[in-house]
Amino acid sequence: MAFPRQRPRRLRSTPALRRLVAQTSLEPRHLVLPMFVADGIAEPRLIASMPGVVQHTRDSLRVAAAAAVEAGVGGLMLFGVPREQDKDASGSCGLDPDGILNVALGDLAADLGDATVLMADTCLDEFTDHGHCGIVDSAGRVDNDATNEQYVKLAVAQAHSGAAVVGPSGMMDGQVAAIRDGLDDAGYPDVAILAYAAKFASSFYGPFREAVGSSLLGDRRTYQQDGGNAREALREITLDLEEGADIVMVKPAMAYLDIVAAAAEISPVPVAAYQVSGEYAMITAAAANGWVDGRAAALESLTCIRRAGADIVLTYWAADAARWLS
Repeated sequence: MAFPRQRPRRLRSTPALRRLVAQTSLEPRHLVLPMFVADGIAEPRLIASMPGVVQHTRDSLRVAAAAAVEAGVGGLMLFGVPREQDKDASGSCGLDPDGILNVALGDLAADLGDATVLMADTCLDEFTDHGHCGIVDSAGRVDNDATNEQYVKLAVAQAHSGAAVVGPSGMMDGQVAAIRDGLDDAGYPDVAILAYAAKFASSFYGPFREAVGSSLLGDRRTYQQDGGNAREALREITLDLEEGADIVMVKPAMAYLDIVAAAAEISPVPVAAYQVSGEYAMITAAAANGWVDGRAAALESLTCIRRAGADIVLTYWAADAARWLS
């Protein structure tokens, strides 16, 4: 069908017109800020590969979290960084009520209450001395079912500490169902599960491993997904939905916008996407060299993730972007 009198540029002629007809919105409420809290440090520690991001002390975390909530971010996702000597093969310090992640969750729950959505990364990689996301057997393989048993304990500990949402990110088969049953049995039926449903074995995670002090040797390709497999990603998302996921997430975001869009097509629950450390670092480095306008590129990237279908975006720019958008 032809529309000979159409001139699309008419609707781009002023900022007000562009705002009026914008198909995709980006608002602070859509954004979740990942934050790192480290044990055994006296002041915030810079993460060299992620300029502008730090490992927090408990005290600095409380200040930064309150500022992010004041700026309007939708939620906070917390990662714990234990002391090296506290790591072991089973990641037991992640279960400890006095472990760094759990006490920090308690701090923020007490400070912020219902003013934000407090989330916890429910994985073992930060807490294990081998750096894998689960329990490693005698053959050096990650044991799926033994790992799920540990995830249940981890999720219950996080819920007890004040997490409103737990985020299983290890890509074990059946992890969502196991955690749902465990939370319900422990008296936490209202704690939601944000499932890392399609998490790819990506080179864009490099800076994150510095951020959490990862001890990983080798790779995680036996449990994280291959970057070329879209059908498998949708299968994983469908399985997590069947197991009771309240939110499903695609990670990384920018290189996998087709997966975000496909997830949005099939999901009856909100879809999240994680703009990961390497994606953040690339734009930040380009901006530092004067090659791109950092603020404009950050906001454009976030808008494009939203356009693909993400209801929620985890991004290290969350607090900054919320202020830019206000």
